[in-house]
Amino acid sequence: MTTPLIPEPAIETRELPPLDSLRTTLQFDDNSLLSRLFGERDINLERIERQLGVTLASRGNQVTISGPPSAIELARTVMNGLYEKLRRGQDVDIAEIDAAIRMARAAEAGGTLALFGEAPSIRTRKRQITARTPQQARYIQLLKEKEMVFGLGPAGTGKTYLAVAAAVDMLMSGQVQRIILSRPAVEAGERLGFLPGDLKDKVDPYLRPLYDALHDMLPGDQVVKRLANGDIEVAPLAFMRGRTLARAFVILDEAQNTTTVQMKMFLTRLGEGSRMVITGDLSQIDLPRGTRSGLSEALETVGDIEEIGIVRFGDADVVRHSLVARIVRAYDARERDRRDAHPDAEVQ
Repeated sequence: MTTPLIPEPAIETRELPPLDSLRTTLQFDDNSLLSRLFGERDINLERIERQLGVTLASRGNQVTISGPPSAIELARTVMNGLYEKLRRGQDVDIAEIDAAIRMARAAEAGGTLALFGEAPSIRTRKRQITARTPQQARYIQLLKEKEMVFGLGPAGTGKTYLAVAAAVDMLMSGQVQRIILSRPAVEAGERLGFLPGDLKDKVDPYLRPLYDALHDMLPGDQVVKRLANGDIEVAPLAFMRGRTLARAFVILDEAQNTTTVQMKMFLTRLGEGSRMVITGDLSQIDLPRGTRSGLSEALETVGDIEEIGIVRFGDADVVRHSLVARIVRAYDARERDRRDAHPDAEVQ
């Protein structure tokens, strides 16, 4: 005869928090800033939670942070940095939150910035522009210290925008007497001669990003006035030939589309009391096939000169929409795969 099995009694269980999970509470003394810190319907807190893997619970003027110890410390740094920005009268949005997280992670990895609020910044008439990545912080520092700086990397990393901001800051403070913004008039797929209008009409579309940056730094009437009186000049690279540019802040944008001769001509325009910034993306060369980029050759030729600063931005420094960074990474991966498959293929 078989003895029936007697079921074991059910055991009541309760899920315990992970042993490596901790909790800490931050308290803020200015309640009026908290709605902007938290965001509408706590959207800012949710962003930090997703990015750092923590849980944030707000109650009154307190925020409780729960999660792994390292993530809690990052979240504390981010929250305090954003709160300090609000105390100084600056805005906090999703882009600023992402920037604060990048800077906090860099500090954790051994960077020199303890808090996002300590990042280098540039003040212009319309706004204060703060570094949003460690490379941007280094770039801003070099723009203030060096007479010549190369900013290299993909679109959206701020290399031209920050250079224009530095130029406007120095013009307003009297460190330089004028700003000169230039681009080589090299186009993808069309020839200037076939475009309608006079020379200004033909080249203005290629210079438009520089005008846009100026309008972000200065009131519109100031931009118009300073363009009219020559304090600010926006011109194609060809207009630089034969000039010596003293007491000027000179920016050459899209420098990957210069030839060797053009780049040498430009670099030797530097005069007394001037600053030069050369920006470009060596993965976006529009020169005719077989023509060597003047930017690439310049880096090989003068890159070791101590007085010249060089900053190389990557996809991690893209501060536009987060999708832009993913697009840049996708194209970089495709290019690497192409080079691996065809190592002997010509690459500009």
